[in-house]
Amino acid sequence: MPRLTRLTPDTAVGASRDLLADLVSRHGHVGDMVSTMAHSPAVLGGYLQLGRAMGRAKLDRRISERISIAVQAVQGCGLCLEAHVGAARAMGVDEEEIERARTGTSADPAIAAIIALALQVYREPTSITDEQVDALREHGYSDRAMADVVGVVALNILTGAFNLLAGLTPGSDTGE
Repeated sequence: MPRLTRLTPDTAVGASRDLLADLVSRHGHVGDMVSTMAHSPAVLGGYLQLGRAMGRAKLDRRISERISIAVQAVQGCGLCLEAHVGAARAMGVDEEEIERARTGTSADPAIAAIIALALQVYREPTSITDEQVDALREHGYSDRAMADVVGVVALNILTGAFNLLAGLTPGSDTGE
């Protein structure tokens, strides 16, 4: 049961009303998370800006979806986990790799290493070592790709924590 109410362009105020009106005019609707985030124009605006920015990330989307699955499996947002599993499937990630991502790994050592980095960024960034970064470079990851991992994790922390606070669960969302 949602803890926070959904807002619409008619019930939101100020900057949130403008953001929601723009989103509805462009997409026809917004999902529960976005309409609930509208209680805070700072959170909604930040989410939209970070989401757009991460859309320009150089990290392969099939990898970023596996990172998102790993983070959400730990964080516990079922709504986010369901969305990222669906996105990974749509991109052709097989079920075995999706299950591995849920446990924070991959059959591919390079992908396993970048997922491990993401989980360290999430859990304990002080534990990241120079040797680990060097190993990621040996796997072919650029500094930009490693920096993008922080953005993917941050976006997942924001959406997952928000959904958990708001009480949004799988099946309760009506849109994006």
